[in-house]
Amino acid sequence: MPLAKPHMDLHALRQQFPILAREVHGNPLIYFDNANTAQKPAAAIAAVDDFYRRHNANVARAVHTLSEEATTLYEEARAKVAALIGAASANEVVLTTGTTLAINLVAQGWLRPRLQPGDEIVVSHMEHHANIVPWQLLCAERGAHLKVAPIHDDGTLDLPGLLALLGPRTRLVGLAHVSNVLGSINPVAEVARHTRAAGIPLLVDGSQALPHFPVDVQALGCDFYAFTGHKLFAPTGTGALWGRYELLDAMSPVIGGGEMIESVSFEGTIYAAPPRRFEAGTPNIAGFVGLAAAIDWLRAQDQPALRAHEDALGERLRAGLRGFPGIRFIGEAAQRVSVASFLLEGAHATDLAVLLDLEGIAVRSGQHCAHPLLQRYGVGATLRASLAFYNTADEVDRFLAALEKVRGML
Repeated sequence: MPLAKPHMDLHALRQQFPILAREVHGNPLIYFDNANTAQKPAAAIAAVDDFYRRHNANVARAVHTLSEEATTLYEEARAKVAALIGAASANEVVLTTGTTLAINLVAQGWLRPRLQPGDEIVVSHMEHHANIVPWQLLCAERGAHLKVAPIHDDGTLDLPGLLALLGPRTRLVGLAHVSNVLGSINPVAEVARHTRAAGIPLLVDGSQALPHFPVDVQALGCDFYAFTGHKLFAPTGTGALWGRYELLDAMSPVIGGGEMIESVSFEGTIYAAPPRRFEAGTPNIAGFVGLAAAIDWLRAQDQPALRAHEDALGERLRAGLRGFPGIRFIGEAAQRVSVASFLLEGAHATDLAVLLDLEGIAVRSGQHCAHPLLQRYGVGATLRASLAFYNTADEVDRFLAALEKVRGML
């Protein structure tokens, strides 16, 4: 399988990510922790720098030039998010600190006023804590029940098992588009077809999807879609919640303060229409300028070529890992992104990660904010190598050689 189309200049692409040129412990950096956070192109870094140098002011609060410029840049970021995910309108996009806040907004603003004792929320066994804990808090408060859809041993969703949990008391389904541990791509559109027929809102955690492939929320048919900017090659503290406008409009505000209101008096407050209703306080303006730049950068690339290169790297990585005696993969779905979570017999994942860091290789060890998933497989921790399109075949080969070296040290 070719690692890149002939017209894809991987060297030139890597040069646009400044951090990839650094060394760690005297070794060239190999960054295989992209599912945790992705690196940033120079265009996004420069956009943040330019904002603070030339445009820094608060948004929507003043009529002077800097404020108008800042407001324009902030709203351009919203419009670019809307275009990226196929939203019908920029007014369907709430800018948030990331997926965690986005899901909590839906939990508290949409579901909490509607949830009654005995009602049910359905999630899958592969969810990140951000798509578990908000629902647990809500269920504990309202006397509702969290039901968990099973998964197969290969890390694929048990779709019939999920559908069997849907009933007259189901008030919402929360599902990862892509698992951050397994790499599995879930059949969101098919799930959405069933939930829409049953009148059940579907919230999708898209944090691990958008960095790997295009997303169209209209085609998916879901009702809410959340993502995190820092995994999408953008600054930390950025992200978005997309929701069908009629659902956003029916949501109660969750955080009160400036800019989420139309008027305030001591007798009462009139709240702003979405999306402003959910954006109280001063936002991370510079971060969203960086998010807009990252989106512009990504959409200017040959995305099919990037995906083909990344998929080939993932196959090369997994093929090389299969040669290690005593290896156990956690997640082997056919439809997957370039994430490999695994254990090596006789070596603890954290020990391997520490020793690999001394070789200049950044990987993640632990439970990856998915404790119930690892409990389902009966393991306490895994080593996770997660790739991006700026990684190379040489890096994969060097990782495999380093892994063999450090394993021999344990």
